[in-house]
Amino acid sequence: MTGVTIGQAARGAGVGIETVRFYERQGLIAQPRKPDGSGVRHYSEDLIERIRFVREAQNLGFSLREVAELLTLRSDPASNCSDVQERATAKLWDVREKIKRLQQIDAALESLIAACPGRGGLQVCSIMDALTTRRAKTAEARHASAVDGHSDQHSGTAETPSLA
Repeated sequence: MTGVTIGQAARGAGVGIETVRFYERQGLIAQPRKPDGSGVRHYSEDLIERIRFVREAQNLGFSLREVAELLTLRSDPASNCSDVQERATAKLWDVREKIKRLQQIDAALESLIAACPGRGGLQVCSIMDALTTRRAKTAEARHASAVDGHSDQHSGTAETPSLA
């Protein structure tokens, strides 16, 4: 039988041995059978290519579930490029939303840091004050919402990054 050991396959795919085993446990790649009389599994070049595919998809931000969907599309002769493009477009929008959220967090932290004296006791630390005040305002909003019978789940109260 041709093929390479798990260590060689991992190196060839640019991942660690534990990553290969993880992909096997997750069902993303098949674990090769042990040949009769040998304790060494042999990984084919096709399997190494599949490991690379999984790694590259993860590097682009696809979750393991999404990678599994891409692998299903890859092996389905009836699949179309538009199916893959649809998933990649959805991932792009997800990434853009995360970037937007991180930019909001960046701006909030920048404001907090600029307002902080950077010395003295914690009682004069504007960052600690803003975090404490923020926590109290969030708790008050949740309490008021609960009393009114409304949920703040969609109000954005607990998710607004502006802390200053």
